[in-house]
Amino acid sequence: MRNHKNAYLWPVMLALGALPLMFPVSGAALSQGSFDRTLTVTGPVQLNVMTGAGDIRVRTGAASQVHVYGIIRASNGWIFSTGDAQSKIRELEAHPPIVQEGNFIRIGDITDPALRRNVSISYQIETPVQTQLTASSGSGDVTATGIQGPVKATSGSGNVQVSNVSDVLTASTGSGDVQANSIGGEVHLSSGSGDIRALEVGSPFYVSTGSGSVRLIESGSGAGSASSGGKVSTGSGSVQVSGVSGPLRVGTGSGDITAQGRATGDWSLETGSGTLIVRLPEHAAFNLDAHTDSGRILTPHLSITIQGSVGKGELRGRVGSGGPLVKLRTGSGDIEVQ
Repeated sequence: MRNHKNAYLWPVMLALGALPLMFPVSGAALSQGSFDRTLTVTGPVQLNVMTGAGDIRVRTGAASQVHVYGIIRASNGWIFSTGDAQSKIRELEAHPPIVQEGNFIRIGDITDPALRRNVSISYQIETPVQTQLTASSGSGDVTATGIQGPVKATSGSGNVQVSNVSDVLTASTGSGDVQANSIGGEVHLSSGSGDIRALEVGSPFYVSTGSGSVRLIESGSGAGSASSGGKVSTGSGSVQVSGVSGPLRVGTGSGDITAQGRATGDWSLETGSGTLIVRLPEHAAFNLDAHTDSGRILTPHLSITIQGSVGKGELRGRVGSGGPLVKLRTGSGDIEVQ
């Protein structure tokens, strides 16, 4: 009887065992290749790099050369169908998607749709310091360091990291994190849902994320005036800003806000349910307008001349001789001005 049952089971087991051969297997048909090119330039470089799914990494190199190393990955999606993938790799190795017109260099523009299909290229690039960069990846990470700029770096879902740029920076991603360090010029940073870290950046600055947290330190050496300041917004994360000199506007749906600097222009900080902490110089002069629906207002070290009515959760007054308006709003958190 047992043998009779096994006679029926064997065809089923063989059929199940064959299933992996009938359907695509992730990574099984992946082929890889590479190319290496060195381009000669004679002055400031304008560099444009794009890729569908690979990473882009740009750093400084020799003053008269742009060195491009590309890593190609191709797949047909079928475990035994590698011939087409390998032919695409051979074509790209022989004819990399690099176009040079003097000091203008465009990398990654594959015009043939069939050649682009199921192909990703990651780029490692060395370029002179005097480079203006535009870099875009559909889903990979984008990293740039040490070049003059301006720099525009975008990714559909990867992380973006830019450092040591002396000109304007624009960096954005759909769902990854954004990090900017030591940026001398105006800064524009955005993410659909990731965190943003901006340390020692110039001004004015414009920072936004859909649901991540923000930490920003202004260097005070931006392309704008010393009182440029900036704007920060997030849908639900916390915000920490420091070193700000000038006007400041911060908004979050539900996170805490901590702000430190010199209010040489108006400040407006608002959160739906978080705590607000403001740190200003010891002898700062400004006008204060603070309101919380259900929290406390704390001003432990301030001498305030009251203006208008003062009620629970509300304080309006002049600090010192008065000056820029510091407007603070929270739905349910405390407000502390130091």
